[in-house]
Amino acid sequence: MLTHTHLSFLIALLIVLPGTPVVADTINVPGDQSTIQEGINAAVDGDTVLVAPGTYPENINFIGKKIFVTSHFALNQDTSFVRTTIIDGSSPSNSDSASCVLMISGEDSTSVLQGFTLTGGTGTRWTDEHGAGTYFEGGGILMTLSSPTIRNNIITGNEAVRAPGGVTSAGGGGIRCGDGSPLIINNIITGNSGLYGGGIVMNYASGIIRNNIITNNLAYKSGLTPSFGGGGIWILGDGTTTIVENNVIVGNSATGSGGQAGLGGGILNWETPMAARNNIVWGNTQTTGGPISIINSASTVVAYCDVEGGHEGEGNIDLEPALEAGTYLPADGSPCIDAGDTNAVYNDPEDPGNPGFAQYPSKGVLRNDMGAYGGPGRALIGSVPAAIEENTPKVKVPKAIGLGQNFPNPFNPSTTIKYELSENTEVKLKVYTVRGKEVSTLVDGAQGAGAHSAHWDGRDDLGRTLSSGVYLYRLQVGENIVTRKMILVK
Repeated sequence: MLTHTHLSFLIALLIVLPGTPVVADTINVPGDQSTIQEGINAAVDGDTVLVAPGTYPENINFIGKKIFVTSHFALNQDTSFVRTTIIDGSSPSNSDSASCVLMISGEDSTSVLQGFTLTGGTGTRWTDEHGAGTYFEGGGILMTLSSPTIRNNIITGNEAVRAPGGVTSAGGGGIRCGDGSPLIINNIITGNSGLYGGGIVMNYASGIIRNNIITNNLAYKSGLTPSFGGGGIWILGDGTTTIVENNVIVGNSATGSGGQAGLGGGILNWETPMAARNNIVWGNTQTTGGPISIINSASTVVAYCDVEGGHEGEGNIDLEPALEAGTYLPADGSPCIDAGDTNAVYNDPEDPGNPGFAQYPSKGVLRNDMGAYGGPGRALIGSVPAAIEENTPKVKVPKAIGLGQNFPNPFNPSTTIKYELSENTEVKLKVYTVRGKEVSTLVDGAQGAGAHSAHWDGRDDLGRTLSSGVYLYRLQVGENIVTRKMILVK
């Protein structure tokens, strides 16, 4: 059995952080402190707060400390700990401070959040540092005037969509960073929503966004509240280059119209130097324009990316990426393997047992693989949570069934779902939240071959319209399951 002393020694060997003291303490949660916040409160710079698997109904604040807050993923890189160590921000003590994690007190790169699932956050009321008004920001993580490290997390089912009186708009469903330069690496950022920047907002910020899976996030317009687009990533910079490298940016959406609303289903870059390299940008949707929208930014480079519809730039391609469902790994034969930047600094790690060839999860030879599993910093991230997966470019609808896109979409409060069956069979059609909670059963029983439709009224038993955001509808016929997303907008 590992003692407190043994764990401290093991953590020191496994985790090396710039500026970390040689002697540091490990605070175990819930062993030494019952909550993550109590662990943070007890820590001093250089300490590790090591969190055991479980669900923690908390909204934590790093309070400026240069500490390592991690799940047991740190001990052996087992991604199952990421899924089973959950910070659930859905029950805040103050509704105006409802981000899962706050890093707003000058945290730097040695302030590290690693190995958690962050879910249920609805953002924090925040006054913009540049006089643009008051916003609800950062459903999963709110950072400002800070440059922390965010790595190996699943950030899912968060939103920044509230805009009551006196609030201009809301954004950064997964992450919002203002006036900082964070490291956002090796994360899954999926199923989050905002009125802009469904996945990530970088406001007067730079930093590095690298080796992430950014999928199924939504930026949408709600009523008269302004939306500024950017389904996956939204950037308004400080004049310093934002680096966006080796990410999978797939299946994100930007809806609405007017101004920036509906622009950039994958990336919206507004007046910002940006270097986007070795990314896969595919299957995103937007009201107008392409999946990468660049506004008044002559200093943007998009190179060696697979962009649906094409994009000007060296080495860019427009080819079906052939990604494996759930993991978003390039399937064997994918055109994204060995298609990234040819400069050796971007090479995939070499397989020690097979010189000249890339080490798994990279594939092919040493040349960079486009997407989250290419480049020197790639790591095994794990699968996107099953409850929010939908058809990736690789997945084909089984011949036995066909599931259409709901119409209208977005909708309020009702919509129709059409589907086809090739034979008489048992059918289940259900609606879920992006966090995997079942909302409604539309069909459960035997049906004949042919075309069918089901109607969903997005209201609860009291007749109240459900929360705005992304919902999933799933059709199951035998072992065949097809899932699509739909958008409820109040």
